[in-house]
Amino acid sequence: MPSWFNGAIELGLLYALMALGVYITFRILDFPDLTVDGSFTTGAGIAAVMISHGAEPWLATLAAFGGGLAAGALTGILHTKGKINGLLSGILMMIALYSINLRIMGRPNISLIREETIFTGVSVLVIMPIIVIAIKLLLDMYFRTDQGLSLRATGDNARMIRSFGANTDNTKIVGISLSNGLVALSGAMVAQQGGFADISMGIGMIVIGLASVIIGEAIFGAKSIFRATLAVVLGSIVYRIIVAIALRVEWLKASDLKLITAVIVIIALVFPSVRKYMKEKSNARRRSAQILAKAAEASVSTRRMTKEG
Repeated sequence: MPSWFNGAIELGLLYALMALGVYITFRILDFPDLTVDGSFTTGAGIAAVMISHGAEPWLATLAAFGGGLAAGALTGILHTKGKINGLLSGILMMIALYSINLRIMGRPNISLIREETIFTGVSVLVIMPIIVIAIKLLLDMYFRTDQGLSLRATGDNARMIRSFGANTDNTKIVGISLSNGLVALSGAMVAQQGGFADISMGIGMIVIGLASVIIGEAIFGAKSIFRATLAVVLGSIVYRIIVAIALRVEWLKASDLKLITAVIVIIALVFPSVRKYMKEKSNARRRSAQILAKAAEASVSTRRMTKEG
């Protein structure tokens, strides 16, 4: 395989955890969470600081996950307890995290090139599939528990769940917290693979996550939780392959990455509607043909009866 293709698969696996986090808020909870752009950097920053100070890489990665959980929990508390609009609470937390991340990192950029990471001596294509599959299966199991089912039901119809006496506020906080924990975990791994953590590396992560979710659902479907989470993982890989192919076009530059991402998301959003429209149009034509055929048969039978009479 060409090196660019392997690189695209590596990035797809690294960002798959972030896409799973976005899936939880975007699809399961139906919550527009923009905290992602900040919590991704939070995970990268925590891991980079701890590793650069001699901490064990796996411990640093776990701490990054905890940092993401805390960031998500704060967003959930602002929304549920503070009664702040969901979109606005995510924006406020994203803005706050920029300063918090600077405090954590101490400077805008931390290098990990000479540090030992979880990928030291191990290929990303060896370790990441194991991690991604394990987390995907754990999520599948969680969504089948009572709390997981409550989380899914809250996203479908929170008012109905409240009528059964369930505390939807706590459910939302748990869901948003878990989502940002996965996002921060992805950020920690991306930082270790790339060899640095930067204060601006989280910008646009929500769009990339949405692109992965939408592309995965459009191509692979989402009829069950198992299939939906698998589609998100595969969607993240497909997205990275599409971007890699697009960047190999001569008149496109690396600086066009955000534009390419936006175009991919637009196409992924429009494609299901176009496919549905074409299917409905085809069905309408088929029904019209059937009606015309029946009318023709009725006309023939009527003429035949008239002649016989």
